[in-house]
Amino acid sequence: MSKLFSELKINNVVFRNRIGMSPMCQYVSVDGVATDWHLVHLGARAVGGAGLVMAECTAVSPTGRISNGCAGMWNEAQAEKAAQIVSFVKSYGAVAGIQISHSGRKGSAATALEGGNHIADEDGGWTPVGPTGDRFDPTEQRLWREPHALTVPEIHAIQDEFVAAAQRACSAGYDLLEVHCAHGYLLHSFLTPLVNTRSDAYGGSPEGRARFLLETVEKVRAVWPAERVLSVRLSVDDFAPNGLTVEDTGQIGGWLRERGVDILDCSAGGAVPEARGAINGRTPEQPDMAGDVRRSTQLPTMAVGAITDPHQAEQIIAGGKADIVLLGREMMRSPHWPFAAAKTLGIDARHVLAEQYGAFVGG
Repeated sequence: MSKLFSELKINNVVFRNRIGMSPMCQYVSVDGVATDWHLVHLGARAVGGAGLVMAECTAVSPTGRISNGCAGMWNEAQAEKAAQIVSFVKSYGAVAGIQISHSGRKGSAATALEGGNHIADEDGGWTPVGPTGDRFDPTEQRLWREPHALTVPEIHAIQDEFVAAAQRACSAGYDLLEVHCAHGYLLHSFLTPLVNTRSDAYGGSPEGRARFLLETVEKVRAVWPAERVLSVRLSVDDFAPNGLTVEDTGQIGGWLRERGVDILDCSAGGAVPEARGAINGRTPEQPDMAGDVRRSTQLPTMAVGAITDPHQAEQIIAGGKADIVLLGREMMRSPHWPFAAAKTLGIDARHVLAEQYGAFVGG
């Protein structure tokens, strides 16, 4: 029996297999509203047999976006369009997930398709925010704007935006909600000692630096239904000297478990420019790190990072490193990857694809 194609149940949510599509920015939302591109992009992966289909990094406010092309969940128009997409994804057997986020000091950027430079105010940009007023990379000022250091009341206001986004995601029908605390975005920038040098209650000790994240998760869990799944994406290793390590993440994950988190999505890096080279070289290590986090926290994990081969994915699940594997670029290259994986592993693949395709391509 294949572990990769076994069911997984968390709370009242059943995943038909352990394969998920990782959240990936598409940069084609209009005023934060998803488009038909998202319906096709996400729907195709449900048709292709994925057990979990994750919507991209979705901002909790207009100034929480990375770019003007990013998705949002701060108004009803956004939730209404998302509901249409969710309905399609779920109708083809996949669990629909969404990642809610605030860009922090990486905001007000042109889309990757436009070069990624920062957007000036006169061109529709905004002032990014962070734990301090330090730019992400002061050597590249054309790319990174100087952020505003958040006050405590402003922190609380952003937490309320996460709560409101979670409520809209609930009404849209998502069964898995993920709070984004990775890759140098706002919550991660507070969590890591590489960025957070504050001396107030939201800085200093590990508990202080984790306060923004933990309070946000508590507030989100209070409005997110107990029968649905709450996830947190973490950079489990900062890939930079004096940054967060897998051992630190074990402690943080324990705090998250106490606050009702059901599963941890284990990524890495992104907090500081120094991590860029390590990310390129160390991404294949991430599934092993997910296994370490799983053992230390006693929480289910999702593993992401250079997962391309079905046998590799099977070994990650069977070896107890993770409960779900997330594919990013590989799923973009091959929307029906689960079907191909089933055939490679010798699994009856007839019912992996939607029946409109499976009736013709067979097992």
